[in-house]
Amino acid sequence: MNQKHQEDLSHIRSMMERSSRFISLSGLSGVFAGLAALIGGLYVYQLFKANGLDYFSNEHKLYGSNLVSELFLTGIIILVAALFFGLLFTIRKSKKYNLPIWTSATKNMLFNLAIPLVSGGIFCLALLYHQMYGLVAPATLIFYGLALVNAEKFTFSDVKYLGFCELVLGFISLFYIGYGLVFWIFGFGILHILYGLIMFKKYK
Repeated sequence: MNQKHQEDLSHIRSMMERSSRFISLSGLSGVFAGLAALIGGLYVYQLFKANGLDYFSNEHKLYGSNLVSELFLTGIIILVAALFFGLLFTIRKSKKYNLPIWTSATKNMLFNLAIPLVSGGIFCLALLYHQMYGLVAPATLIFYGLALVNAEKFTFSDVKYLGFCELVLGFISLFYIGYGLVFWIFGFGILHILYGLIMFKKYK
């Protein structure tokens, strides 16, 4: 009898979780998003070297419009790649476990994720406009961390730990402007890969 009650309670909890949280997110999404960021970050470093710029210095740099455009385009490509893999593996997991994708939990998660991300995007555009390039990497880490922490209540609670790590990296990188690219690669690349592998193993 007790076993039946426990099974019923477990089933009820599962139903409540499915209705209130977005649980179709796959750990593989994080892994491939991290790989995209890692490749993109290394490409950016090579791009600086090709243009004769020493990124690892705290000197104020003035970048040409062509370089800024190429950096912006690289960022867009990384973002599109991350979104593509996120959508791909989310759909695959949803079909595998017969989970709905577009639910009220999905809408709430995306809304809470979008507020800090859009705010951060506008802030970073302002930094580019004022040629404050050294602050772009820390700002992206900080706003992304805020977005993850803000959206955590509508998806896996583990997301907040990645968010806190991104925040800490962003805050530290504010004091090491010349090494912003290193922090960015570590935060968006390596941390994403590690987080994705942990999540895949835990929720596969």
